[in-house]
Amino acid sequence: MTRSDLPACGRGIRLPASGRHYLAAAVAVALLPLTAHAAPDGAADAREFDRVQVTATRTERALSDVAATVDVIDREQLDNHLVNNIKDLVRYEPGVSVTGSPARFGLGGFRIRGLDGNRVLIQTDGIAMPKAFSIGSFSDANRNFTDLETLKRVEIVRGPASALYGSDALGGVVAFVTKDPNDYLTDDKNSYVGLKFGYDGEWKGLLGSVTTAFGGDHWSGMVNFNHRQGQETESMGEVRSNDRTRTAANPQDRDGRSVLSKLVYAPNEDQRFKLTVEGNEDSVDTDVLSSVDRTTTTGMQARDHQTRARVSFAHEMDNVGAGFADSLSWQLYRQDSETTQRTDETRSNRTSRHREFNFDQRVYGLQAVFHKGLETGSVSHELTYGLEGTWTETRQKRDGYQVLANGQISTTILPDAFPVRDFPISKTTELGLYVQDEMRFADGRLSLVPGVRVDHYELRPDVDAIFAADNPGMAVSDLTKTSVSPKLGMVWRFATDWSLFAGYSHGFRSPPYNDVNLGFTNVMFGYTAIPNPDLKPETSDGFELGVRYLTPAAYVSVSGYYNDYKDFIESQRQVGINDQGLIVFQSQNVADAEIYGAEVKAGVDFGELSAALAGWSLNGAVAWSRGQNKTEDVPLASIDPLRGTLGLAYDRDSWGVELAGTFARRKDRLPSATTFAPAGYGVLDLMAHWEFAPGAKFNVGVFNLGDRTYIDYSAITTALATNSTVIDRYTNPGRNVSASLSVSW
Repeated sequence: MTRSDLPACGRGIRLPASGRHYLAAAVAVALLPLTAHAAPDGAADAREFDRVQVTATRTERALSDVAATVDVIDREQLDNHLVNNIKDLVRYEPGVSVTGSPARFGLGGFRIRGLDGNRVLIQTDGIAMPKAFSIGSFSDANRNFTDLETLKRVEIVRGPASALYGSDALGGVVAFVTKDPNDYLTDDKNSYVGLKFGYDGEWKGLLGSVTTAFGGDHWSGMVNFNHRQGQETESMGEVRSNDRTRTAANPQDRDGRSVLSKLVYAPNEDQRFKLTVEGNEDSVDTDVLSSVDRTTTTGMQARDHQTRARVSFAHEMDNVGAGFADSLSWQLYRQDSETTQRTDETRSNRTSRHREFNFDQRVYGLQAVFHKGLETGSVSHELTYGLEGTWTETRQKRDGYQVLANGQISTTILPDAFPVRDFPISKTTELGLYVQDEMRFADGRLSLVPGVRVDHYELRPDVDAIFAADNPGMAVSDLTKTSVSPKLGMVWRFATDWSLFAGYSHGFRSPPYNDVNLGFTNVMFGYTAIPNPDLKPETSDGFELGVRYLTPAAYVSVSGYYNDYKDFIESQRQVGINDQGLIVFQSQNVADAEIYGAEVKAGVDFGELSAALAGWSLNGAVAWSRGQNKTEDVPLASIDPLRGTLGLAYDRDSWGVELAGTFARRKDRLPSATTFAPAGYGVLDLMAHWEFAPGAKFNVGVFNLGDRTYIDYSAITTALATNSTVIDRYTNPGRNVSASLSVSW
């Protein structure tokens, strides 16, 4: 690893296009009214900022009242855009992308404004998703644990959000909100049954879903079951060799399922008790032909399996009627996740190698949020305060053996003598207290939103026999840190249709267990890794300024941001040679970095301008950013290029159609001139929906209409040389069709 890579810390930061005039061009293009969301029921998304979100403020607020950039993607958008995975989810959200590994491990996690991995908080119903962890070529635990078919809404907060969400919200928050029984029991129905069938042409996937719900005076419940199976995600690579020269996708068989069940008891109309049980399971078998070099490796088969299960009990009260709160909610939960990845390798010397990687996390947590409104003179206050606590145990292990040509079995595959742990069993405690006050002045025209959060983090390693045997005599370290994260937001409604918003937010990320106590020693190869109990939290100071225009006919939002990052952690940095002559590696705080950029969203509902144009809308978005490693004075590698979307839609009461374009500029700012930079591209998609009977809907989409060959920069998580012969392995699928049919009664 070079120091120029360090802000990525496990591939974490990336920034875009150089371009002296890109910002001006981005604003100009976006003001042509763009966005990729087709509006329901013939109404364009010109009311985009009337959408209600919760994540950015922990209160129900319209987007136009939030001093930050937030995206809300509802269930209708998920269906109409045929969203089947997290990459589909942000297809039309410039500034947000999804990383991945095309050869084997698939989609990884979200990247927001140049930060990804564990620096972005992903949560489902307020519960944080498992952490990512990877080491070597055979181990990569991702964060893709949520079945999007279980969701009713997704909210994306761009930029630091630690003042409300603590550690891991350094780059932003992706909040999944699952369906509830009352989402189905509309129009005084007391029962619901729904079926959905789908096909995804990118990976020849077949999808099926069954949902049932019931309701009464006090009790309601639902069960949603989903199943999916398919093959590899296609690339445009044409080389189908059975070795590392292959550019076509490796053959895969995928199988997955999920279940979401909820039981709700409402003793009265002002409160609800909710029990939720949720589970996900995904299995992928891969013939890893791209790893066959015919010199040492003659074959490789992989079996990857991941599961997540959670149970939670929540209570909501809408009318507390007490001095300390008007409304409140709390929940207790437990969540278990496990990633198991097995690799069977055949060798040219008539031996075989078998490796197994396990990464398990178990977390217990509690959360409580309180809301209180009050008046002090001419100023109204909406107080939000709460607490969070999580207790997590993380276990990681690599195991394996090899069968020698003479039939003997050895548990040593250099440089490892299995089993090994790359960090000890780690128990972490995270406690947070926060408070936010939304103050309204001048008859509501001016809002100030100060807030602060205090977090306490404890790490307690547990050295077992496996870690001790692999790291004899190595001392591991406890860690205790306390962080304070302030924020201040402002919204000024200076004219009838105009508002100005600005915000400052401090972010932080606690030193991860695998960096604090990273440990391995290999005398034969002459190196060792040692713990670092002196690691400091990664921190950021983020500023954002923007203006919004909102009428029934049109909306425009233009914003700019600047984020300054300190003490990024570089994993496994070479720090010297010890008394035994071994090269010493240690995780250290070494990087200062900055990321800045601009984002624009705009849209117009032509029907509001002329009755003859009813149903027509034009929407779009564009995002530009730039990043610099200030320590080394080189561009950050983790910034996506300038990217925009443009959607022209026509909607009627029962049907609609949308032509959506996605456009990206060439990636041209990289730390090294010898690193491959994907070319710019323009891709068109055509989607249609038809509600052909009550409770029956058909969706169809043709993606990459022009059958273009192109690469999303976020798909390249390891640097490629400009002269690489396998670049086409990273290309997106060609023209493909997806469809779904849903019926309910």
